[in-house]
Amino acid sequence: MSKQTIRDLDLSGKKVLVRVDFNVPLTKEGAVSDDRRIKAALPTLNFALEHGASLVLVSHLGRPSGKPEEDAAFRLDRVAERLQELLGRPVTKVNDTVGPEAQAAAAALAPGGVLVLENVRFNPGEKKGDPTFAAALAGLADAYVNDAFGTCHRDEASMVAVPECFPADRRAIGFLVEKELQILDTLLKHPKPPMVALMGGAKVSDKILVIENLLPKVERLLIGGAMTYTFLKAQGHPTGKSRVEADKLDEARHLLELAGDKLVLPQDHLVATSLDPNAETKVVAGTEIPDGWLGLDIGPATAAAYGELIKNAGTVIWNGPMGKFEDEPYRKGTVKVAEAMADSAGVTVVGGGETAEAVEEFGYAEKMSHVSTGGGAFLECLEGKSFNSLKVIPDR
Repeated sequence: MSKQTIRDLDLSGKKVLVRVDFNVPLTKEGAVSDDRRIKAALPTLNFALEHGASLVLVSHLGRPSGKPEEDAAFRLDRVAERLQELLGRPVTKVNDTVGPEAQAAAAALAPGGVLVLENVRFNPGEKKGDPTFAAALAGLADAYVNDAFGTCHRDEASMVAVPECFPADRRAIGFLVEKELQILDTLLKHPKPPMVALMGGAKVSDKILVIENLLPKVERLLIGGAMTYTFLKAQGHPTGKSRVEADKLDEARHLLELAGDKLVLPQDHLVATSLDPNAETKVVAGTEIPDGWLGLDIGPATAAAYGELIKNAGTVIWNGPMGKFEDEPYRKGTVKVAEAMADSAGVTVVGGGETAEAVEEFGYAEKMSHVSTGGGAFLECLEGKSFNSLKVIPDR
């Protein structure tokens, strides 16, 4: 998919509305705890500024309620402060999206200026794709750039209706979205063989279409996380107190039959008496989880076996942690997989979301070929879906 990029726009003296994905995690005190997504947007932002543009930046943060008295934690003030530090130039933040304050600040922008609008989801028109809201937002700038891959699967106003307000020659994608699309195109059409995929996380239901789409392309599909126990239950094995999607057992059986020996389930498990990080734990071998215990991580034999398969792969895609990695006792499997990918000579791609958070936390992000900024968007691309937010950007 070759789309018009920011390189194709006339930027000199223009105000450029850039839809960024600054939906970053914050500490309890409101500070940015992981600025990876902000840093990922810098190449696009710096390119525009170096070519004489000014910037109007649009982002969401979390899921605000729409009630101002409850939404203070979702304001973008601290995000704007971190962006200013990273850009090394002044950044103005306003407290509305399309109101008088935003209009005045946008009108006052000189080349090289940077304006951050308030959380776009504070306005109900964003989620509704409201054309009046979209027109007002588009009216703040001369051109539009989509550099928010993590939101590309959404049909919200800032992703679809806003770019439609601009002439075709003033719509483009940024470098972040361009890189994500190039990586995904390579994975789906021209992966370096052999290709191995790791799927973890809680729900089989989140990965059904991904697994179906990847099976013809992969040599092995390795399973981890709580979704393991839905597969084991579907095979008739006892799963103790482990999380199981009881309404997805038929889908799990379908995937097991479809995959044959390509689908690999853990050969041992770290189990605990409860979710509490201080609970009693033990490693059990095989496919049966004892009564009163629940699986919270892959076991050491599985981690070693998965590591060997990763080591010998030409391409590895990973989406979903191997266990409850947020708690130290249940993160060893996720750490071991991250280590194996970091040491791999193949192409290693981490599919956003919690998996990206894990490799960042463990210090392996820089050793991966690519860490996606989009969890849901990455998965939907692997499913083979197309996005309206990209359809409105002209092809090159």
